[in-house]
Amino acid sequence: MDYLSVISFLGAAIVLTIMPGPDNLFTLAQSIAKGKNAGIFTTLGLCTGLLVHIAAATVGISAVIYKSAFAFTIVKYAGAAYLLFLAFKSFREKTSSLNLLNEDTLDYKSLYKKGVIMNLLNPKVSLFFLAFFPQFINYENGHVSIQMLVYGILFLVQTLVIFSLISLFAGKVGHFLRKNPTFSQKINYIQGSLFTLIGLKIAFSQK
Repeated sequence: MDYLSVISFLGAAIVLTIMPGPDNLFTLAQSIAKGKNAGIFTTLGLCTGLLVHIAAATVGISAVIYKSAFAFTIVKYAGAAYLLFLAFKSFREKTSSLNLLNEDTLDYKSLYKKGVIMNLLNPKVSLFFLAFFPQFINYENGHVSIQMLVYGILFLVQTLVIFSLISLFAGKVGHFLRKNPTFSQKINYIQGSLFTLIGLKIAFSQK
């Protein structure tokens, strides 16, 4: 590994992390509906899930899932079903339950678990690592697994920073919406619609 490769990797990783995808849209939805702290704890869960994907990519487990169409399909549809379930719950929530200006009432443990599950049930993350990371590996230096691990940690750190910023921004937007009676009555539908969009995106995505 050299500095140029690391800088190039970080630049590409930041661009890819900012691009709309299941994880950042999920964080956005949670932050708008429940505030910045909800987004941050969701982010911590998502990053914990990333640790599993990083470890899997490092030891080659992700490659096995990628080669198995059945395993890939099971994980993909499980993730889509989970998001659609969350969407269903959002649509059924009463407006009064969204009065979350006092964020001390939030169940942070539940938000963290949702982030972990959301990330683990998104097989695209592992496949992304398999397609993206090898482009920056210096095979002549050897220690490929260590290089994968280092890049994985760098990817996790920049994801944590960017998703936290998304949470802060979306939290401010959500705070404004919740103070507006018209939007406050519909914010659960906004969250449910985002969850539905993410679920369908995962379900109908291809390898």
